[in-house]
Amino acid sequence: MLEKKKGLIFGVANDHSIAWGIAKSLKEQGAEIALTYQNETFLKRVKPLADSIESEILIECDVAEEKNIHNCFNNIKKYWSSIDFIIHAIAYSDKNELSGSYLDTSVDNFLNTLNISCYSLTSISREASKLMTNGGSIVTLSFYGSEKVMPNYNVMGVAKSALETSVKYLSVDLGSQNIRVNAISSGPMRTLSGAAISNAREVYKFAQNNSALKRSVGLNEIGNSAIYLTSDLSSAVTGEVLYVDCGYNIIGMPSVNY
Repeated sequence: MLEKKKGLIFGVANDHSIAWGIAKSLKEQGAEIALTYQNETFLKRVKPLADSIESEILIECDVAEEKNIHNCFNNIKKYWSSIDFIIHAIAYSDKNELSGSYLDTSVDNFLNTLNISCYSLTSISREASKLMTNGGSIVTLSFYGSEKVMPNYNVMGVAKSALETSVKYLSVDLGSQNIRVNAISSGPMRTLSGAAISNAREVYKFAQNNSALKRSVGLNEIGNSAIYLTSDLSSAVTGEVLYVDCGYNIIGMPSVNY
């Protein structure tokens, strides 16, 4: 379904990351993929993964600095004259502030979290749109903490809420260029970023036991949803948040036996 489509994936950290699950799925459907990495430390992890999907384009990009995003797309132009999709799978907050109370969030971490986890989507979309000459699809990753209070998610929940609103505004700004912008909101998963959240195992187990399907979502299932959003199957879908969480988000209260 993605034959002849080319795109850039931000956020592959290791073989357990959601971005990697998406990369594999898109490759299986014929997509040409370029990957970014944050620094030399991450390059050591990403390079073998890139080789396994025959991705020959690896570009360093720390999105904390906007100039790096600009340079990243200048580098992409050396290989491709146009692109068809972007996967934005980037989020960061100080682990020490993802526990305790949101009330105690520092201004420095608040701004850094919003910059990396939310504003980077806007900056990436601005640069990507210049290369999406035939339209395209931009997909980001969110989480249920954007809508409801989740334990030890704190400022990241605020960032994801802002991210989802950004999706809506960007979808309108870019709609006239036939560029679609959507988000996937996945259920709790055992990933590198998820491990930064205190009591992540308890959250994971609770969501697993209380989702409609009574299980957790798999990387391949997130990947399949990304195939849909980057392919022509979703040509009329934009500004949406697609929940891929085994139905956890529809539960108001788990069953209680009195």
